[in-house]
Amino acid sequence: MSSLSTFKSPATYHLLSYGTLLGSTIFQSFIGGVVAYRALPRAQFSTLQKSIFPPYFVLQSVAPLAMWLTYPRSLLSAFTSSTTLKPTTSNDKLNAYLITTMFVTAVLNLGYVGPQTTEIMRLRKHQETRDGKKSYDEGPHSKEMQALNRKFTILHSVSSLVNLVGLGAMVWYGGVLGEAASI
Repeated sequence: MSSLSTFKSPATYHLLSYGTLLGSTIFQSFIGGVVAYRALPRAQFSTLQKSIFPPYFVLQSVAPLAMWLTYPRSLLSAFTSSTTLKPTTSNDKLNAYLITTMFVTAVLNLGYVGPQTTEIMRLRKHQETRDGKKSYDEGPHSKEMQALNRKFTILHSVSSLVNLVGLGAMVWYGGVLGEAASI
C-alpha cells in the first residue's frame, strides 16, 4: 500500500484522532497549564484558562466521536447481541467502554463542570470588588468569599478528577492498541 493511500483508510483517522486526543490532554494537563500557572500572574492565568478550556473540552469531545466513527467495526455491535452486525470481540466491548468514557468525561467538563467553574470565577471577581480583597489573598475573607472559594475548589477538583478518568481511559486504550498491533 502506498503511503498516500493510507489516508483512504478510516483506521488512519482513528489513530490520528486518538493521538491528538492523548497528546493534547497530556500537554494541557501536565505541561501547558503548569507552565502558564508558574509564568503568568494569577489574573492573566485565569483569563488564559477561561479562553483555552472551552476549545480544549470541545476537542476532547470531538476526538472520541471521530474514534467511534472510524473504529474498524461498529462499536454499537459491542452492546447488542444481534447477529446482523459483524461479530465483536471482548476487546470491541472494552474499546466501546473506553471510548465512551473518554467522550462522557469530556462532555461533562464541557457542558457542566467547566461552565460552573467559570461562573464561580465570575462571582468571585465581583465579591473581590465588594470585599476590596482578592480571593487568594491572606484571610480573613468574608463568608461569601469563603463559600465561593470552597465551591471553586470543589469544582476544580471534580474537573481534574474527571479529566484524569478520561486520561486513564485514553492510556488504557493505547495499551489495547499496542497489544493489537503486536499480534
